[in-house]
Amino acid sequence: MSLEQTWRWYGPNDPISLQEIRQTGATGIVSALHQIPNGEVWSIDEIKKRISEIEAAGLTWSVVESVPVHEDIKKQTGNYKVYIENYKQSIKNLGECGIETICYNFMPILDWSRTDLEFNFTDGSNALKFDMVTFAAFDIYILKRQNADEDYSVEMVTRAKEKFDSMSEAEIEKITRNVIAGLPGAEESYTLESFQKVLDGYKEIDASKLKKHLHEFLQEIIPVAEQAGVRMAIHPDDPPRALLGLPRVVSTIEDALELTKVVDSVSNGITLCTGSFGAGHFNDLPEMTKILAPRINFVHLRNVTRDEEGNFFENYLFDGDIDIPAVMKALLIEEKERKESGRKDWQIPMRPDHGNKMLDDLPKKTNPGYSLYGRMKGLAELRGLELGISKNL
Repeated sequence: MSLEQTWRWYGPNDPISLQEIRQTGATGIVSALHQIPNGEVWSIDEIKKRISEIEAAGLTWSVVESVPVHEDIKKQTGNYKVYIENYKQSIKNLGECGIETICYNFMPILDWSRTDLEFNFTDGSNALKFDMVTFAAFDIYILKRQNADEDYSVEMVTRAKEKFDSMSEAEIEKITRNVIAGLPGAEESYTLESFQKVLDGYKEIDASKLKKHLHEFLQEIIPVAEQAGVRMAIHPDDPPRALLGLPRVVSTIEDALELTKVVDSVSNGITLCTGSFGAGHFNDLPEMTKILAPRINFVHLRNVTRDEEGNFFENYLFDGDIDIPAVMKALLIEEKERKESGRKDWQIPMRPDHGNKMLDDLPKKTNPGYSLYGRMKGLAELRGLELGISKNL
């Protein structure tokens, strides 16, 4: 096979074991040292400890996802310069230990947001869903963010009020938990009150300023990554639009191209997440893959069914609005060109991203989107798709 087949593992506390992952056919692990507080250096000893644990199961730690970017770096407040230096040292240490790909993001506060973590499919499985009316109801009438109604159309505000008025206390608690309390990938959990306080920390930061901070961060870390032999891969915004008054700066092809030009290096790359970019109806994923191909350092493959209002739900790999076969073909063409040009880093790591909760996983407690069987189904389908396309290139 060509693309390196990887699997996200949340470490020793993940309900999915390394032994189970090996049985899926994945060979590489995507993991992080979640026990280390944001902003602190990842020591060589801790990195090697995780490597040993993964290798003992017959697997390889292929990608870090992620080394979290401290909120002070995004806002350029407090000890942000110290945190940047710590980030550089973590990159150096990972490179020294032979880990060459780091996925990270620059999304303020929350890595991703959904309104429903158990959206019921007609086949009895569950998936993740984002509903704009429900989200607006949370923002305006539950969180009660100041002037939140100004971020929505008059019609949306009316529909959100109707939605809120129909909610029970249990439903209000559930949507609050879904949006702000400990989502996978988020490094913090919040109450409504504490969440509002961290939101207030971004009052003076618009998209232009956040983008400026991102570009300055890249100018600091990419030369270090290049020297360490590490490829950075920024993850797009999920969903790719402003939420809760927070700016988003990695949502479109224009955003992605702009940041790759800040430092012209293969170490300054993209995580092509077809689901995150794909949640925006304005993003053409096959075309984006072709354009961004030389800077794609890591790939998340999943599908979504979406609309122009901003609603979407995560669908089976070949059933959503993203042309996954066309994306796969573009990736394989890029790999082929890299290999023929003599690039040692020609192979692109890929993982099945999210997956419906199904079969024996349904009664189990798993990280939303990260159950076993749904992702195993996705990986098997991707493996077959890749083999079929590669035979005809």
